[in-house]
Amino acid sequence: MLDNMSMQKRMILATVFSLLFFVVYALLFPPQPLPQAQTAQEQQAKQTAAPQVKTANDTKKSVTAKTSGNTEATLVTLDAEGFTMKIDSLGRISSKVMKGHKYTDENENPVEVVNQYLMPKPLEVRFNDSELNKEAFTTAYSADVSTASVSADRPVQVTMTQKLSSVTLTKKITFYADGHYDVNIELSDEKRFFLAPGFRPAVDVDGFTIHGALVETSNDIVNILEDGEVSKLESYKGVRIASAFDRYYATMFYAPKGNLSIVVSPSTDGQENPILFVEGDKLMNFHGYIGPKEYATLNAIQPFLTDALEYGFFTWISAPMFWLLQWLFNLVGNWGWAIVLVTIITRIVLYPLSYKGMVSMHKLKQIAPLMKDIQKKHKGDPQKLNAAMMALYKKHGANPLGGCLPLLLQIPIFFAIYRVLLNSIELQDAEWILWINDLSNMDPYFILPIIMGATMYYQQKITPTNFTDPMQEKIFKFLPLIFTLFFFTFPAGLVLYWAVNNILTIIQQMIVNKKFDSMDAAKAKAERES
Repeated sequence: MLDNMSMQKRMILATVFSLLFFVVYALLFPPQPLPQAQTAQEQQAKQTAAPQVKTANDTKKSVTAKTSGNTEATLVTLDAEGFTMKIDSLGRISSKVMKGHKYTDENENPVEVVNQYLMPKPLEVRFNDSELNKEAFTTAYSADVSTASVSADRPVQVTMTQKLSSVTLTKKITFYADGHYDVNIELSDEKRFFLAPGFRPAVDVDGFTIHGALVETSNDIVNILEDGEVSKLESYKGVRIASAFDRYYATMFYAPKGNLSIVVSPSTDGQENPILFVEGDKLMNFHGYIGPKEYATLNAIQPFLTDALEYGFFTWISAPMFWLLQWLFNLVGNWGWAIVLVTIITRIVLYPLSYKGMVSMHKLKQIAPLMKDIQKKHKGDPQKLNAAMMALYKKHGANPLGGCLPLLLQIPIFFAIYRVLLNSIELQDAEWILWINDLSNMDPYFILPIIMGATMYYQQKITPTNFTDPMQEKIFKFLPLIFTLFFFTFPAGLVLYWAVNNILTIIQQMIVNKKFDSMDAAKAKAERES
């Protein structure tokens, strides 16, 4: 039965849905601590048997073998305007430290995207033959460069050679100032091996953001393998992007032709986190990237790399939403004002539907006395009550769900914007006005959440309602306070969006109220004169 009370319940459920989602999510997926640093002895003790990979010719082949837990000596040091990188004596990128205040952690320390505790390291080679692999992890590379400066107009090529008993491996890596690099690998003889883009960064890992691995094939199919979800070996052919990522940073291999063969192995620490490997050839060429997941940077390197920006379930809304946000930022030069403009545009797009919802709510308020009379008249007869109420709705052109639909449509948009503002490193260290100097963090003085709560309260106050249940009305009135408290910890950019959205809703509601007040006054005047 679609009566007034059920309509009000739907309204309340729709309103609190967004809040309950985050509350439940926070309880089920609390923030996870960053991986603890391990000593060399602890790492050595945790080496386990290799994962297996099935191929057409072999039933089972080993991908992973024992690695050295000791910190290797630095072979090459590269310095650029945006980073400092080190390559160890095993030909692996052992450290990459970002430069600039934007790329600092909560303690104002420079972010180290790659560090000694994350295994495997980028460009780490693992041979399928266990004896050869053991030799490879105890034989140092030689390099033609020990130190070099990388600039925008001067990339640096580093040639590293490892001479083993049965094969010589040569890595020619060209590093660029924007964080990407070209890879050329050559073996003197056919040997099956695998190369790692590196374990995912651990700069910002918690229960509210997505982190793990992303594999995109040449047919544009994106596969997300989150931490804790990989229990067995998986393989992918025709891969264009293989990315290991946390909230803001990624280390990846990519090939524009989509000709990489990728193996995803579960980590050997019991956490079932994905570890990526690309299957090697005697002679192979591809590309890599280590650094922040910034849209402009990835797009400048290769436009398809922006596919590595993942926002979870609502990516289909979040991706175009971020594109619009980026376009507006390029227009106004400020991320805060870009958020304001995105909110205005969203309201304009939803205006026809939200207007109909407001009109419907006003009509429901007008016929509320008639609805109460019908409820009294047909009390105890649900069928007659439902039929009478539907006839009343039809006569007055009222839609009992009209007020809920605009709110329901805003929920996926809210989640999409939430993901954009939570995962976009562009907002980190981004100022808006006055006291808001980082839109990716909470408002330090809680001014925006209070404004959001106040506007939400006033919006409720001027919105027509016709509650028949006092308890529902009390719950509805407490929502602004509950939302305000919860939004205290939200990114300032998200709170800004919600507050501006409330203000625009208030303006729209005032226009609708004024229109109906004029119509009611004219109707009352006509009735008096007749």
